[in-house]
Amino acid sequence: MGSWADLPEALKGSFDKFSGLLQSDGQLKAFTTSNAIDKPATFGIKSSGSDNTLLIEVSNGSAKAKAGSSKDALFTLSALPEQWEQFFQDVPVAPYQSYWGMFGMNIKQKGIEVQGDETSFARWSHVWRRVLELAHDAQCGPMEEDTQPEPTQDYLTGKYVFLEAPLWGKTKVFYEYSGEGKQPIVFLHTAGSDSRQYHGVMNDSRMRSRCTMYAFDLPGHGRSFPSQKYFPGAHTNTEDSYVGIIAAFVKALGLRRPIICGASMAGQACLAVAIRHKEVGAIGTIPLQGSEYLHMERQWHDQSPYVNQSLFNPEWIYGMMSPTAPLANKQLIWHLYSAQAYGIFHGDLDFYFGGWDGRTRLATIDTNQCPVFMLTGEYDWSTTPATSQKTAAQIPGAKHKAMPDLGHFPATENPAKFVPHLIEAIEHIQKVRSANLSTMRLGTD
Repeated sequence: MGSWADLPEALKGSFDKFSGLLQSDGQLKAFTTSNAIDKPATFGIKSSGSDNTLLIEVSNGSAKAKAGSSKDALFTLSALPEQWEQFFQDVPVAPYQSYWGMFGMNIKQKGIEVQGDETSFARWSHVWRRVLELAHDAQCGPMEEDTQPEPTQDYLTGKYVFLEAPLWGKTKVFYEYSGEGKQPIVFLHTAGSDSRQYHGVMNDSRMRSRCTMYAFDLPGHGRSFPSQKYFPGAHTNTEDSYVGIIAAFVKALGLRRPIICGASMAGQACLAVAIRHKEVGAIGTIPLQGSEYLHMERQWHDQSPYVNQSLFNPEWIYGMMSPTAPLANKQLIWHLYSAQAYGIFHGDLDFYFGGWDGRTRLATIDTNQCPVFMLTGEYDWSTTPATSQKTAAQIPGAKHKAMPDLGHFPATENPAKFVPHLIEAIEHIQKVRSANLSTMRLGTD
């Protein structure tokens, strides 16, 4: 562990390879090629307790590395030696897959510190993230990511429907559907994103045979039209607006006894639906990355006039995924988070960070009428498996399962690994509901 007390010295053996990657990497070149970079900018990476710093000088279209002092950096990413040692494992365990994960939300670690100009740290987040990945590749070799077959056919159909719900009012909402199975299931996307997250699941043959699947973009998200009830940039989200739009969608499409499934913010919405299942007509919910309540210190770079949200927002959440997920899927998440309108992500987080509070109501959920099966990816440092397990323990009859090799966006990161967990949850809900209906019939007889 002692060697990591001096980060440049610890990486000395891979420095030449690292320097070569800085010059040849296509992603880094795409992130740094801009005539707006009219003068070099330098940031640092170091171990706490030492000022020997890996300095990265970024110019238009290139980046160079050298050892020096943190005094010469706009900002410096600092961590304890043992934390860098975990980051530079061949396949890091959570939350060491990213510096954001080390920095923490629910998981708070001592020793992680951003020194210097915090706004510059946010502005250059896409560059320092990629530089750290290249440093890892140089030191450990390329990360061995999961593979998946290239799709040759798509089974989704897209349409629009007019829905009305609290807060949003009447809006034109985009949705997609696929499958021919008897069980309807509605998928809800994460904060600041859209339902393209579920294409891998909705094209999966196992799911298409079991379920008829639906996924819609919330108003103002993705391909849905924005609400006319508030000015651009003033979006927020609440329990009533979220449950209301889900109920409106189920009613408009005439869905009978659907299961509701969603991740992150939508995982919390699934818990709200379980409490209010009669309003929605739901027969069960599958909260992904769900929790009873999150009260964490918020950062404001996702709605800042000084930071480009189309770069910052996807970078902030990129490290919540499994490092071994297929690259194309991680890049899709990055794209979706870069594509949303100003203020959408921040307004959704109004609900995720404290706007949802189920602490006093979870025990009222009737899991005979609306079974709850929670699933949480082990690489999620926002809503951790421990957080979800604590929530499930307060719901009589609820189940929870941690999913290995998956993170905050399990349906998108690796559909092939996620679908077996999803099917298990669906079958549990159907079994509980079937047993309950049989009991009711016997009681009637």
